[in-house]
Amino acid sequence: MARDEQLKERWELVVLKLSKQFADGDPLDLDAIIYLIGVQELGQFDRKFKKDHKLDLMHIAICRLLEPYGYYEFDYFDEEGWPHYITKEQLPTLKAGEQSVLMKEAIVSYFLESKYIE
Repeated sequence: MARDEQLKERWELVVLKLSKQFADGDPLDLDAIIYLIGVQELGQFDRKFKKDHKLDLMHIAICRLLEPYGYYEFDYFDEEGWPHYITKEQLPTLKAGEQSVLMKEAIVSYFLESKYIE
């Protein structure tokens, strides 16, 4: 199976499973999935987050997702349990479609690694 085709199938599986679990089947978009990964990485599931914390959660997720690509490296947890990352390499300038593919690829890898999908 072609790599693009496999990514598309796996991405659709991630969206389907997460949408059933967190959105009553309404399809989640890329940003919503990144947010959920941020909450997962923070591990504070029983709290409500304000808008600025939601952006912080998405930043955590992006750092975690792009860490295997060499762009970020985990540094430490602060006193409130929030993970912090350092930038190892600047992200290349990507077109919107290329950014989307990179993030989908990273998300699929994240969920394969955690055995959420196979």
